[in-house]
Amino acid sequence: MSELNTVARPYAKAAFDFALEQGQLDKWQEMLQFSVLVSENDEMNNLITSSLSATKVADTFLAICGDNLDQYGQNFIRLMAENKRLLALASVLKGFLDLRTEYESIKEVFVTSATKLTKSQEVKIVDAMKKRLNGNVRLISNVDKSLIAGVIIRYGDTVIDGSSRGQLSRLSQELCL
Repeated sequence: MSELNTVARPYAKAAFDFALEQGQLDKWQEMLQFSVLVSENDEMNNLITSSLSATKVADTFLAICGDNLDQYGQNFIRLMAENKRLLALASVLKGFLDLRTEYESIKEVFVTSATKLTKSQEVKIVDAMKKRLNGNVRLISNVDKSLIAGVIIRYGDTVIDGSSRGQLSRLSQELCL
């Protein structure tokens, strides 16, 4: 897997730099996401790893993609096909997203709650984390009913456990000491 990341890094950087220069980060992200879906199809994967020429592989790939890729996206796929790198598309997308997140200074904050958060709760958490982390925040939330109530907020190595389960656990530890 690390080999794919190494191979993908220059492609991700080139795609990101070009998209940024053209002001089309969203469009390139969508094109890469669609290309990854195509490349992960079993039949397409067999075609990519076959002994067919790079031109035939690229032409078939692009025929499947249709209008989902502009001329620059098509050129990108052709280049990757020529260099036998189409299997690295998922790693290219990941690298692109990492570069975009870094560029936009977006910090991903993971919130686990006992029930689905309301919009106002999400806004309050985002605002609080923006102040704490000094930057933009992307909130990724999920529900874990075993928390009973409250939330657990994670960013990097930081964990803020405001769940009832966490509070009960801490109380139990205190009582046992």
